[in-house]
Amino acid sequence: MPKDQLSRSMSRCFFCTLQEQDLLLRRAGIASYLRNMHQIEDQELVLVLSGLWNIAMTEPQDGELPSLGVFECMASLIERSVNDVDWLLSHQNIYIAYYAAHITGSYTINNAEYAVKAVDAGVIPPLLELLRGKMSWVEQRVAVRALGHLASYRTTFKAIALYEEEVVRLAMRLASTCLEVVYKMFVGVKDKKKRLRYHCDLLTRGVGLGDLEIENRKAEEWASQLQCWCLHLLSCFAIKGRSLDVMCKPEFLKDLSEMWGGLANGTSPSGIGLIRILCYSKIGRRSVAEIKQVIENLCNLSRSSDDWQYMGIDCLLLLLKDPDTRYKVMEIATLYLSDLIELRDIGGRSNIGEKIARVLLGDFKLRNSKIIMSNSVQRALEETWNLNIKKRMNEKTMSAEKLEEQRVLVALIKQQGNHSFELGKIQEAQLKYTEALELCPTRLKKERLVLYSNRAQCSLLLKDPDAAISDTTRAICLSNPPNSHGKSLWRRSQAYDMKGLAKESLMDCIMFINGCIKSEATKHLKIPYYAVRMICKQMDSTWLFKAAQSKTLSKRAETEEQSQKDDDLRIYQDKLPSLKISIQGKGFMAGLSATSQEPLHGNWKGRRNVDRAGGSGESFSNQ
Repeated sequence: MPKDQLSRSMSRCFFCTLQEQDLLLRRAGIASYLRNMHQIEDQELVLVLSGLWNIAMTEPQDGELPSLGVFECMASLIERSVNDVDWLLSHQNIYIAYYAAHITGSYTINNAEYAVKAVDAGVIPPLLELLRGKMSWVEQRVAVRALGHLASYRTTFKAIALYEEEVVRLAMRLASTCLEVVYKMFVGVKDKKKRLRYHCDLLTRGVGLGDLEIENRKAEEWASQLQCWCLHLLSCFAIKGRSLDVMCKPEFLKDLSEMWGGLANGTSPSGIGLIRILCYSKIGRRSVAEIKQVIENLCNLSRSSDDWQYMGIDCLLLLLKDPDTRYKVMEIATLYLSDLIELRDIGGRSNIGEKIARVLLGDFKLRNSKIIMSNSVQRALEETWNLNIKKRMNEKTMSAEKLEEQRVLVALIKQQGNHSFELGKIQEAQLKYTEALELCPTRLKKERLVLYSNRAQCSLLLKDPDAAISDTTRAICLSNPPNSHGKSLWRRSQAYDMKGLAKESLMDCIMFINGCIKSEATKHLKIPYYAVRMICKQMDSTWLFKAAQSKTLSKRAETEEQSQKDDDLRIYQDKLPSLKISIQGKGFMAGLSATSQEPLHGNWKGRRNVDRAGGSGESFSNQ
């Protein structure tokens, strides 16, 4: 039978074969089809592969297809896709590499046995071709996903490690550049006619085709996944202590500390997960400690309501416990961590605050003359010592009558502070709240929470966001559960906004809104408009492609202005042909040409100009 006739016959019969009741005939038919699938020239090939993809997605633990050669088939299809351009561009074969890599990843995601079969079938070399960018970012996404699964198992890691140097460098580069690539190649392409049709089809699976909003939303999700899968692959090497010197390059660590993952990948720790793995090693701690930007990002995370807050704390504690890195990070980390010493349980960990206090105070009383601390760090450590050690020791012998007496006195001073606040005497109120806090026993957690939160409101009005963040963080640590006190979350969200820390402001605002929705007393309350405004502003600022958009617009501005300068120069030259001739011999034109190459930077704004939230609509007063 001729080859094209055979392929058409096989395509028509494949789905019938899946319905065959005779098990032997069914298995023989499927095995035969999979062996010859990469040779098929029929336009129905993609339809069959889509059917296999659906089986792999819905029944990934079913061993029938893996036992009949599905991995050998997928490897052959990817190999032909990257090597046979004519075949790739015929019919609808452009989709095949994507589906083949996706099928491989779906079967190996939670099954070490299938991972071994896939490696034995030779899937790694063709997947690496896709990872190298032989097609596009869409295929890179599913390729790095599949390779990440194979690298996760002890039984198949060695097969990936044979390509370690290249895989690590490719994953690092892709993690750092993929958002810019996806924006430039897809999201930033506003004319839907200029977008690759097969990308649109795969992103939407035919639903909402042509709807730019749906396509962009899906592309954002896939770009985030691509970055997170690259980091997962790198983590598989880092956790085994492999290629640490390569991953610890300063520029990559800076990029890593900025990789948030956005809201599309809530289960992935993104950049912080890999940084924490690196901090378990000596070389990782040494490299991280040298970069101020990374330490500051870890500190901001540790004092946020992000789900991965505990990972930021873990990293800082690992750096502080290491004698070689402790004094490189202590100047920054102490000022942040000292606000968390009353934090209880978070991220499945208990008594976090006490652990932080012990690490911070590790050599505080040694008074080592070689240790040079700034006044602010010294004050933070003194306060930590007084609150965590001295004050608690004194309170152990305090009687119930004395405790009640202190509580009444604190309440009186707080009322005086509230009165001053209502009269607009903000600094006076702040001093009263400070006085009350100094007298308030540590066991009166609710009272201390309110005092910290009220003092933070004073700091906001006095335009001191750092003090407001410190006090709201202390109040939030005292809430039960942590990160649940609505007023403090909203006040810290405003303070972070004042400092331009959009991610931290967004997470606090989301937590604040969640609290409004869950509250029984405010079951019918609408979300405050000022919180909605803040959400809109910070969602815009933290948009996954924000940096890529800004970079693209900046380049476009430079190009347009350079083009305008060149046009002006040509017009000038055309109007003065005689002058042009007379001065060329003196090298004057060379000077003009050099001048015209100097770039001019435009003043570009973001996608939307949203007013800062937390203005005239805020209804919270002090408690």
